[in-house]
Amino acid sequence: MKIKTVIILCVSIVFTVCALFGMAFYIDRAPPKSEKAERYGFLTLLPPFVAILLAFVTKETVSSLFVGVLVGEFMISSKSLNIAGGFINSYLALCTQIIKTMADQWNSGIILQSLLIGGVIQLVAKMGGAKALAEALAKFANTPRKGQLITEFLGLCVFFDDYANSLIVGPMMRPVLDKLRVSREKLAFVVDATAAPVAGIAIISTWIGLEVSLIADAFKVIGKEVNGFGIFLQTIPFRFYNILILIFVAMTAITLREFGPMKEAEKRARKNIKKEEAKSLENNQRFEDVQPVEGIKLTVWNAIIPIGTLILGALVAFYYNGYTAIMGGEDKDLINFMTRSPLSPKGIFEALANSDSSVALFQAALVASIVSVIMAYCQKIKFDDAISEWVNGMKTIVITGVILLLAWSLGDIIKELGTADYLVGILKNSIPKFILPTLIFIISAIISFATGTSYGTMGILMPLTIPLAWAIHADMNYVIICTSGVLSGSIFGDHCSPISDTTILSSMGSSCDHISHVQTQIYYSLYIAIITIFVCYIPAGFGIYWYITIPVAIIVMYGGLRIFGEKIENGVEGEEEITEEDAPKEIKIELEQSGGEQQVKEKEEKEEEEEPESEGLLDKEKKSTNSLKI
Repeated sequence: MKIKTVIILCVSIVFTVCALFGMAFYIDRAPPKSEKAERYGFLTLLPPFVAILLAFVTKETVSSLFVGVLVGEFMISSKSLNIAGGFINSYLALCTQIIKTMADQWNSGIILQSLLIGGVIQLVAKMGGAKALAEALAKFANTPRKGQLITEFLGLCVFFDDYANSLIVGPMMRPVLDKLRVSREKLAFVVDATAAPVAGIAIISTWIGLEVSLIADAFKVIGKEVNGFGIFLQTIPFRFYNILILIFVAMTAITLREFGPMKEAEKRARKNIKKEEAKSLENNQRFEDVQPVEGIKLTVWNAIIPIGTLILGALVAFYYNGYTAIMGGEDKDLINFMTRSPLSPKGIFEALANSDSSVALFQAALVASIVSVIMAYCQKIKFDDAISEWVNGMKTIVITGVILLLAWSLGDIIKELGTADYLVGILKNSIPKFILPTLIFIISAIISFATGTSYGTMGILMPLTIPLAWAIHADMNYVIICTSGVLSGSIFGDHCSPISDTTILSSMGSSCDHISHVQTQIYYSLYIAIITIFVCYIPAGFGIYWYITIPVAIIVMYGGLRIFGEKIENGVEGEEEITEEDAPKEIKIELEQSGGEQQVKEKEEKEEEEEPESEGLLDKEKKSTNSLKI
């Protein structure tokens, strides 16, 4: 065994040295002042490719992202064939890059609000709020079908931010779906599918400002002054992937049909077979181990008040943050309007559009944390213990912060290497009019999947898409369809990317193995994307309206689910009888308590009836034995 390990190590070292030398040789051949895409060529795809490949092979996210970042830094640091010096410089650059990423206000705000929300969740569990809420929801969500539909409904309610959605809905519904024996993979899929796809089309969200500003700026390139919000509203019916994935979630919940790896995950969950959790997210299991303080009164208000404070506080913080940004800005017309009508629908929209979501969510999470600590103290939990539990909750999110830092660092390196420009350059030539919306959707998806960011993809492609679409066909409806391709394709790629922050947060919030979440979700995402392309975007390129393509897509989607999907039996009381042998621990106890006495009586009566018969059989056997002896 040791010899085998040494051989593998030696082969790995030789392969790594040869690969580094090959990269250095290829980069060194390029002209010194050439563009990034020309200098690095196809190697620009290497960092995300390595990170994604290792994530699937090793099933470990942190090391995969680390290697991807290191490869990218080596490419940037490579100035000659001296690979030893280049490797040392790449390591030093990696350390600098991570510190730089952490110092970014947006990134640090996201990590801090994630930590604070982790603390809130821990206190809610300690006060018994999570258990009480789970029991209350279980009265309505008493079957896997209802449980999944309620989870999707809650995801639609937290429409204003994808991060908040992942961190609120997952922990809230996890104990409910666990009791109903719905897999963590399915929970993570539902949470992820109602995060970015919902926030991306919501007219009040943390996304709206970026989307509207990108659209308006891109139209200025072709000499047109447009209302960015108006164009955004017109793109919503053409955001086919967002719409279809939400319908698909409800469709799988109602029909209980699954296919691909999700089918196997659901079968395991119904049989109460637990899969080994990923090491990268193992600390999140601490959320499940938290039991309410002994003797504390279980009430749903211990969950509703802290989580409600978080949601309402986020909306108020979004508005106030955006309002102060506008009043401190230079747009006099907008300042005058906000002075006259600060609470009008347009005023609220403008405030939300100009808000910094990372700061606003941090402010809301801090207020929710304070409220949670006060509530815990008022319910006979010592102040020191409340603070200690709050800190313990934040500890469970630390590994997620590490993953996010590495994912953001990889995104910055990919931008530095010019990966998006390279992809656009090789795919944009010789484009027929009807295929452009589809091609834009695919390019957006590829870039978003490789970089793990839909925001960055939108920022890269929107300034290129609108001028290109206008040049090919100068029609506003056609440009709107192409614009929707960028917005929808970016969300599709981000939705199934293993290095996406929302994918990571959905895994974390659901306490699901991250790679298992990606592997089960990607089949469904690709299924919806294929229908989106062939049933929606290609016909849209020929001028067929959305109100024709979407109903057809729903029919095709259902037909495919009937053909490829397999119905997973409930295995829960209410739609299918549970056997004591198959039931999980909680249900076994209920069965034993409710039906135990009756089963004992039936058993005794049965034994009394069978006793005379058995005695007669014994007498016959004795007689036959004696006759044989004679």
